[in-house]
Amino acid sequence: MSTPRRYSSTNRRRQAEENRQRILSAARDLMTERGFDGATIAEIARAAGVSAQTVYAVFGSKKGILAELMDHARFSDGYLDTVRTAKETTDPVQRLHLVAAIARRVLDAERSEMYLLHGAAAVSPELAAIGLEKEQMRFEQQAAVIDVLVDSGRLKAELDVPTARDILWTLSGRETYRMLVIERGWSSERYEAWLSELLVAALLRD
Repeated sequence: MSTPRRYSSTNRRRQAEENRQRILSAARDLMTERGFDGATIAEIARAAGVSAQTVYAVFGSKKGILAELMDHARFSDGYLDTVRTAKETTDPVQRLHLVAAIARRVLDAERSEMYLLHGAAAVSPELAAIGLEKEQMRFEQQAAVIDVLVDSGRLKAELDVPTARDILWTLSGRETYRMLVIERGWSSERYEAWLSELLVAALLRD
């Protein structure tokens, strides 16, 4: 009797994951086309071939959907390997180069979602909340980078730790990428090289 139950449980899990992916795909298409506020849960459900109740049960809200879309972009292929390499690197110059590489990888992957966050966040409390959550997480994660600079004795003498963290967070942020890559047409390779050099110049003593 246990085999049919396991088979049924496996089928339910597979069906739930398929529903999840269809919802995410439908939401990405609709939000890109109509904006975050223009895409309703009912329309997302209809495009995904599920009920609105299913969408709410899986994600809770449109904010939950967009948060997961951004997480999927963030954890793209190679991201975790790059982060692991960065954590194992104690050379301050190389660590800052890896910060630039990680920023580029994340922001390249988030590019379509970035259009939703920019501008609309000013009028959508849910979008603004997502942006704030992601930025606070990034700020906290970057503390380890500044620790490496301090431990190596290479942090600029005129910078205290809070100021250094503010500089790192600001220069590697989404808005700088958006302005240079999306608005001004820089390649992401050029952005990464520029950011690498800028972080070293801004944070490290000669």
